[in-house]
Amino acid sequence: IFLLLGVGMTFIFQDVVSHSKKLNKKSKNQLQDMVTGEKQGIKGLSKERRKKLEAYQHLFYLLQTNPTYLAKLIFQMPQNKSTKFMDTVIFTLYNYASNQREEYLLLKLFKTALEEEINSKVDQIQDIVTGNPTVIKMVVSFNRGARGQNTLRQLLSSVVKDIMDDKSLVINTSPVEVYKAWVNQLEMQTGEASKLPYDVTTEQALAHPEVMNRLESSIQSLRAVTDKVLASIFSSLNLMPYGLRYISKVLKNSLHEKFPDATEDELLKIVGNLLYYRFMNPAIVAPDGFDIIDMTAGGQIHSDQRRNLGCVAKVLQHAASNNLFEGENAHLSSMNSYLSETYEKFRNFFQAACVVPEPEEKFNIDEYSDMVTLSKPVIYISIEEIINTHSLLLEHQDAIAPDQNDVLNELLLGLGEVPDVETFLGKKIQQTPQRETEHIKIIEKRAILDSKTPEKMKYSRSILEEGQLPLEQKKRKIQRNLRTLEQAGLVSSENKYQEIINEIAKDIRNQRRYRQHRKAELVKLQQTLNALNSKKAFYEDQINYYNTYIKTCLDNLTRNGNKLKNISLKYTAARLYEKGVILEIDELQPNQFKNVMFEITPGEEVGDFDIKAKFLGVEMEKVQLHFQDLLQMQYEGVSVMKVFEKAKVNVNLLIFLLNKKFYGK
Repeated sequence: IFLLLGVGMTFIFQDVVSHSKKLNKKSKNQLQDMVTGEKQGIKGLSKERRKKLEAYQHLFYLLQTNPTYLAKLIFQMPQNKSTKFMDTVIFTLYNYASNQREEYLLLKLFKTALEEEINSKVDQIQDIVTGNPTVIKMVVSFNRGARGQNTLRQLLSSVVKDIMDDKSLVINTSPVEVYKAWVNQLEMQTGEASKLPYDVTTEQALAHPEVMNRLESSIQSLRAVTDKVLASIFSSLNLMPYGLRYISKVLKNSLHEKFPDATEDELLKIVGNLLYYRFMNPAIVAPDGFDIIDMTAGGQIHSDQRRNLGCVAKVLQHAASNNLFEGENAHLSSMNSYLSETYEKFRNFFQAACVVPEPEEKFNIDEYSDMVTLSKPVIYISIEEIINTHSLLLEHQDAIAPDQNDVLNELLLGLGEVPDVETFLGKKIQQTPQRETEHIKIIEKRAILDSKTPEKMKYSRSILEEGQLPLEQKKRKIQRNLRTLEQAGLVSSENKYQEIINEIAKDIRNQRRYRQHRKAELVKLQQTLNALNSKKAFYEDQINYYNTYIKTCLDNLTRNGNKLKNISLKYTAARLYEKGVILEIDELQPNQFKNVMFEITPGEEVGDFDIKAKFLGVEMEKVQLHFQDLLQMQYEGVSVMKVFEKAKVNVNLLIFLLNKKFYGK
């Protein structure tokens, strides 16, 4: 099934694209034509390939709506490959929970998989903490996406920035490091070597009153900044991603069911490991790596700033797990009462985090029940016919039933019973000249609106064409579509096609809700686009910064005094062979190397070198080497490279030769 997942998605798109190419080889934008064209893309697939496509639709539908399959199969993946697999296949299958239906289904998978993992792999309650559970990694990875990352940014950005901007803040809880800093300061102030030993143990460092005083000062500063971070965390409960809180609830309940003797404290520590240690802690330790703070191109966090943040994260980690400072951290035991007090606050926070509604309540699942609990997936042709039928009935309802006494107007107002299809399309809706005239006016009005609509936002060509049909033809088209849907088993004439009338009624009555959803999605998309543009600009600045930095380094390399050694070097292959630069040349014996001449000349760009090869005086080939590429190969441990596809060269000795002859090093 895993293989089918990956291959299936690839097949659908590749097959459609390849078929689109066959249909229109001259198209310069085949993918767009595939999506928007009437006869290209999926509609142009052969019968055999359409059946295969429908089979994959069934597969994906079943995997989405029945989480048991993936929940059991997830654990068959090797641990070292599971995270990458989840990101590339599982999240893609659920479209990264981009709408409520898919988020609901993904959460059901998380819940089922977590319960499966706890039941089959967790023998002791601490295994969740000491191990690296696959589902927990998956949950954290997902919630560190756009929505979770925004939460972390709102949660931590301000306090982390305050800590980093406080230049006077120096927190160091290591007695040995405090001792060494003190000794260095003494020597700098006096200009004389200190009589104190430089290498000491923790106990020896703590024996000095000055070290103890400095340590206590750091502890006071640490408590002050930790309080600020705590205040931000505890006030942010409503900002926490719903999915993360729900899985915390599932985690707590599942562990309680398997380990009924476990105390509330033990369960909440496990919840805290997920919510604080796995989700929040890494962002405090490395805010630059989690986009918590804005970094300028080439900017970096100073070692003192990172140590300050690391100390805060250490205290929060101990407090969240109610782990007091003992053993090698005994010198921080004065903070133990603070840790205990903070744990009680964390405990309340973790308890409150687990109080969330079930997904069915959160997402008002009745609204999505038609998408979530269908007994079988809708095949392709049925989707087409449903869309066409809905469009004809909804888009042109003013023409089909414009009078206030008509049943569709009652349906629009939410009055009375939902009508059956015979009433809807039967004798009551009679063809009249006045009705046809009204219909033409509506078509003209819609044509004007359509002309102002961006091309990518227009309806499909089939819907636009059907919109131009006379009223009577539209009615006959609706009736043909209903018969097609009945053959597919989606509606029934026995109950007068009540299924589709109910669906249309739901669409009409929920139009306001749909508009609100669309507006919310547009806001999210705009926010995502703005974030992507900002990130793109940042990375472009970084690229420019690093390119400038590299060019400056290369400029410095080429300066010998103020002038580049603009010379041309000539070596026989035999001489380079003696130096160890050349290791071998294909199809030539070492005794023939004297007949091969290499000429090395600086290129026009800094760091470029042109190398010409001659055999018996006849110029054979010319290549250009980039010094930066050689340095990169050296950094990556590549010791041998090929030049001219024939000569094997020692990378390190070639760099040494270029440095010596051209850079004076």
